[in-house]
Amino acid sequence: MLPGIGVFGTGDIVRALVPFLRAKGFRVEAVWGRTLEAAENVATELNIPFHTNKVDDVLLRKDVDLVFIICQPDLHAQIAVKALGIGKHVLCDRPAGLCQLEVLKMVHAAQYYPSLISVISHGLRFLPAFMQMKRHLEAGYVGAVNVCDVRVHCGSMIGSQFDWMCSHLMGGGILTMVGSHIIDAVSFVTGQRATRVHGMMRTFTKSTEKINGIRWIDSDDFCSFQMILDGGACVTATLNSHVAGGFVQEVVVCGSRGRLAVRGASLYGQTHTDEREQLLHDGSADDLTHLANRNDNSSARVNSLLPQPYLQGLFRLVGALKEAFATGDGEHGWLKEPVSSAATFEDGQYVQAVIDAVKLSSASRQWEQVTVASDENELNPLMTRLNLPNINMSSLDALSQAPTNRPQPAPTQRKTTATSESHLPWSFATKH
Repeated sequence: MLPGIGVFGTGDIVRALVPFLRAKGFRVEAVWGRTLEAAENVATELNIPFHTNKVDDVLLRKDVDLVFIICQPDLHAQIAVKALGIGKHVLCDRPAGLCQLEVLKMVHAAQYYPSLISVISHGLRFLPAFMQMKRHLEAGYVGAVNVCDVRVHCGSMIGSQFDWMCSHLMGGGILTMVGSHIIDAVSFVTGQRATRVHGMMRTFTKSTEKINGIRWIDSDDFCSFQMILDGGACVTATLNSHVAGGFVQEVVVCGSRGRLAVRGASLYGQTHTDEREQLLHDGSADDLTHLANRNDNSSARVNSLLPQPYLQGLFRLVGALKEAFATGDGEHGWLKEPVSSAATFEDGQYVQAVIDAVKLSSASRQWEQVTVASDENELNPLMTRLNLPNINMSSLDALSQAPTNRPQPAPTQRKTTATSESHLPWSFATKH
């Protein structure tokens, strides 16, 4: 029997995901929202029987055995750790947390409860093009991997009102939202991990017609970084959210014998002996988005938060979860094999370690070491350098205690008063 699901989040992706979960046979029993009004709106629209703005009200429900954490990143860690402690399976959206210290707590919780599923929603691992790229690399199609080049071009990720996507302190920005997928995908297909990185992050759009005044945007909308992998390969990645008109992603892996390239959801290859590039996998046949929101006309919402390759990968991950539970007859009621390719919390910690190093490199303008810690004490110097809020308290408490006096650039300062939304951290520190 498939587990009942509790969903944390009320964004567009939830509206696309819930119909797909039901199409796969899952029961969506509860939804959590940051506000009760937001939760009620989604519950009414998607016919979810229970809604709340209290985390425990979802986690303590007996009909909820699997939670999908699809809310803002600054809440991921605390919900995931609490869910595992209560005995719930967890699928957590990317990035796993705000920094490596938060994700390390998730890793420790997952290790303490090994009978529970705990995965990160890096869906590109389940996209056939990347799965076949991995197999071709393992089979020696390109020979020794030397260079990996990644380019992602998309439109603005900022909405019509100020939200967490506008703030790097709450996990917004193209590095965390898109770069996290790229970092994981490169590690997945090559079997190598970064040891050193050099990066540059910029925020070019600091305000819009609808977002201005006392709140400004400080999440990165452009990022370029390089990685040196432990197997000797070099990676270059450019993430650009200033190209309107669609989403373009290309991941090229070059080696001593040839190259492989994933463009969108299709795989291409060419060896040094080939006269022209060959289509190795046609991704146009893999589109699963027609299964989401089949009973309404909200297809535009499906594409608003996750581009097609990511959405297809997420849906395939859901399919793997169904297979794991539907065929599970062991001690824990699920089989590991269907989700063996999924990103674990340990993988999420590695991705976060790279993201942290890129952020440090952007500030220091130097190469930075990628350190995946096993103990919280190892991360104290890193936390100091990242200049993050006190993450030892819950994110909700940290937000509620954030100062409301917002410093302005010299020579003058402007002071703001608390509003009904004073739980947001107005005192964002600029990154450059």
